[in-house]
Amino acid sequence: MSAETVKKPSVLFVCVHNAGRSQMAAAFLTTLGEGRIEVRSAGSQPADKVNPAAVEAMAELGIDMSAEIPKILTTEAVKESDVVITMGCGDECPYFPGKRYEDWVLEDPAGQGLKPSAPSATRSRPASRT
Repeated sequence: MSAETVKKPSVLFVCVHNAGRSQMAAAFLTTLGEGRIEVRSAGSQPADKVNPAAVEAMAELGIDMSAEIPKILTTEAVKESDVVITMGCGDECPYFPGKRYEDWVLEDPAGQGLKPSAPSATRSRPASRT
């Protein structure tokens, strides 16, 4: 199999508005993955624009998210992803057997602006799906 036919692993980051947490996670993975991972992000109720504080915070780290726009979560995006990482979207995220799901508990940064604080993320754990 040639390098061109090898499918890249794919990750979908999902939060409610796709304006902060999922956009930032996608930007980090895109940067750190250096093209080896297909990265998507979406929201169950996308905002009109990405949170300016999230764009500013990432810019301080040298990652440009200024061109990103919130996207609606689609069944196709979930189907096409190997791993789905949710961040507060609850039961609005479609579930497909055989997919790897993780739920990251992250505080919603909406309306918080830039402030120094300890990360509130807990270690990822499989989302409970019954």
